[in-house]
Amino acid sequence: MNMLKDLFKDYIYPVAVFSGGMVGVGFLSLPYIAVQTGIWIMLGYFLVITAIVIALNLIFCQISLKTPDYKRFPGFVGHYLGKYAKAFSMISVIFATVGVLLVYLLVGGKFLTTVFQPIFSGSVLTYVLIYFFIASIIIYFDIKVVARAEFWIIALLFLSLLVIFIEGFSQVKLSNIFISNFKLQISNYFLPYGPLLFALWGIGLIPEVEEMLAGRKHLLKKTVLISTIIVSVFYFLFILLITGITGARTEQTALIGLNNFLPGILVSVAIFMGILATFTAFITQGIIFKKTLMFDLKIKHWQAFVMTCFPPLILFLLGINSFIPLLSFIGGVLLGINGILILLMYRKISCLPAEKIKKNIIIWVLSLVFLLGLIYEIIYFI
Repeated sequence: MNMLKDLFKDYIYPVAVFSGGMVGVGFLSLPYIAVQTGIWIMLGYFLVITAIVIALNLIFCQISLKTPDYKRFPGFVGHYLGKYAKAFSMISVIFATVGVLLVYLLVGGKFLTTVFQPIFSGSVLTYVLIYFFIASIIIYFDIKVVARAEFWIIALLFLSLLVIFIEGFSQVKLSNIFISNFKLQISNYFLPYGPLLFALWGIGLIPEVEEMLAGRKHLLKKTVLISTIIVSVFYFLFILLITGITGARTEQTALIGLNNFLPGILVSVAIFMGILATFTAFITQGIIFKKTLMFDLKIKHWQAFVMTCFPPLILFLLGINSFIPLLSFIGGVLLGINGILILLMYRKISCLPAEKIKKNIIIWVLSLVFLLGLIYEIIYFI
């Protein structure tokens, strides 16, 4: 019995927390992107980006283990690179958080429209505003009960996806996966980089898991490695399932396109769980960001609330409502910047002389990848 308890405490629970935290709405874009690029190119990106993310995660694990506890990303940057770098990283975190909130608003609003528009009618804008105002009220009053339900809502979303897998497996066509979705468009060959980096990013969770493993921190790297591989494999299987069913009719948010192929009630349940998942994630991120502004930047409550909730809505109203370009910009540019900052911190970590050459090669190669990706995504976004 103690052995089973230790297994859960040391491995299963930390892996579940890290894996569950990594999975957001980004993975819903991946089947559509696979349709645009072809499955073999997508597989190549999966192998490369997963390897890059694993390397970066393990590097940050090493940094985290050598740094005093109870810091988050800007705190790590300040500790190793100074106050100006910390200020820069805080700006990057602010832009990235606003972008993530906008993504949740886009996907949640679209899901809400899909489920309720056939019943009550109304425009997409109406449902986005309903979604926004309910979430904003909860963020303003710090109602954490909804946010605490996030783990169970994500679990139910996974359960609904498992049911879709069982029900839809018989409708999977290999021709949809390997033939009809292959397009020789060079402009699409770089499309997976930003969204896939966004979907696999879990750096912010590493300090949380480290604190969870108090007294067993030697398990941190193994936990992060196993979790990243599990999530990557899950994403690729999800791509095969969705593209195998919907083929060229795959939607940008994946689940919506299943309406034409599977029982409506099943898809509606999955989409409704998607609404709850994005809703709780929006609230959780919003409350954390609001408190970051209040405590770190000494901003008053109502000002922090306005700065948290209204920029995503304003960006949406200004027409920044394209799901894939937004994921590409956040993943390729903002997370790419964070990747470079991690590598700069890694340079400050001492190592044996024999390991120095290997360390420098890793830093230069990964820095070049992030820099080229950053330049491409800026050009693509513009």
